[in-house]
Amino acid sequence: MNRTSLRRIGESPSLLTFFALLLGFLIGAVVIIATTAPVLNAWRQLFSSPTAVLHALNVTFDNVGAAYRALFVGSIGNPSSFAHSLATGQSWTATLTPLSETLTYATPLVIASMGVALAFQTGIFNIGANGQAILGGIGGAWIGSMMHAPMIIHLPLTLLAGVAGGVLGGLIPGILKSFAGAHEVIVTLMLNYVIAFFLVYVVQSTPLQQPGQANDISRTLDHSALLLPLFGAGSGLRVSYGVFVAAGVVAFGWWFLNRSTLGFAFRVTGANPNAARAAGFNPKRIIILVFMISGGLAGLAGVVQLASTNYFIDGGFLIGSAGIGFTAITVSLLGRNKPAGIVWGSLLFAALGVGGRTMQARTGIPLDLALIIQSIVVLFVASPVLVKEIFRLRAKAQTVQLATKGWSQ
Repeated sequence: MNRTSLRRIGESPSLLTFFALLLGFLIGAVVIIATTAPVLNAWRQLFSSPTAVLHALNVTFDNVGAAYRALFVGSIGNPSSFAHSLATGQSWTATLTPLSETLTYATPLVIASMGVALAFQTGIFNIGANGQAILGGIGGAWIGSMMHAPMIIHLPLTLLAGVAGGVLGGLIPGILKSFAGAHEVIVTLMLNYVIAFFLVYVVQSTPLQQPGQANDISRTLDHSALLLPLFGAGSGLRVSYGVFVAAGVVAFGWWFLNRSTLGFAFRVTGANPNAARAAGFNPKRIIILVFMISGGLAGLAGVVQLASTNYFIDGGFLIGSAGIGFTAITVSLLGRNKPAGIVWGSLLFAALGVGGRTMQARTGIPLDLALIIQSIVVLFVASPVLVKEIFRLRAKAQTVQLATKGWSQ
């Protein structure tokens, strides 16, 4: 490969991301080899016979291949099942369930990641998206279960209530940073815990609690407030009309960042705060608006999760490993804060999460392997120079600019 080709590869964010993904799966394969008993036993017998090396290699490739096949089949689908359904017109539910689950998981993640990315583009590090999503779920649950109206009125109001909850969650750190100089990382991080405890209070000590229940569980949303399954309730596929909400958010994010005056102000503020002030942009107003929009999108993600899959909230809603707000930070990093990149990053994380469960069920390899791959991919995406060194891409060094240099000011 000539020097010009290497330079083009070295300067292509998409190809660098591909190489980061490749490294993630290669290191994942090493983890499988190092932790799978049949593989280790085969290599222990390396000198037991002349064919022991071939046997060990065969066992290694079989186990790694089985793990990654299960990961693919569990998240995308089995090609042979698809061909069978295409030829016979039968078993479409079983064939499309893996893809449906991946899209179901990715839908709120795309929305939350767009909110985080908008903040990143402005130099604001919003790590309170998970708490803002919880507030969105609370607002959506309140309107969706306590109000009764036709779907054409009820569903939009439920989604707007989720947005309003997220806006409220973003407005607090926005005001504190703008007028009190508070560090947004500390404020948003602490608010996640405050909101988590507020969630428990809401579902245990308010009219939102399920009547006749002593547990921390809310009322169930009315049917008119649900984002119904895209292929009907009888199809067995959970993917809902929320995918269109996510698509609309991606389109909004692209338009906002690239075509709107306010989006231009956001990007200029993130790239050079001093230039933004010189251009006449009010930094306090920008900070508050950033947090409101970012929080509103996070809140929308929470209510979409609620209206698409949960239909009610409980004391553990979006807390722990289900916290899409924290995953959204890594997806934004992986997608380089670009709408198209965020879509692909969300689908990748959703596929690894959904397929990882199938891999664990079929091969016994823990779901943690998917988390290892996710972490390694993000690590290499954040270190493009390291990727270039590993693959000997001797192009001019280029660092990833996340537009977050102003978040600590």
